[in-house]
Amino acid sequence: MRALCLIAVKPGKVDNVLRLLKRVRKIIKEIMVVTGRADVIVVLQGTIDEINNTVIDFKKIKEIVTTETLMEVEVDLGWSKP
Repeated sequence: MRALCLIAVKPGKVDNVLRLLKRVRKIIKEIMVVTGRADVIVVLQGTIDEINNTVIDFKKIKEIVTTETLMEVEVDLGWSKP
């Protein structure tokens, strides 16, 4: 399962949060600094429990203000059918 975690960070603390996120976290596949309502986006890949526990760990970082996790789902909309 894959998920995106949108993270809002306290002003001026993005570098510190990036340093903490880059520590050994096996399910983090990519970390991106972005513009918009989020400051950082993390791409996660693992079981739903691994993703859940990782996001809970993110919330322990004092410089993180909010997180929003977008879980990948499989939906058959019939687009690929002739």
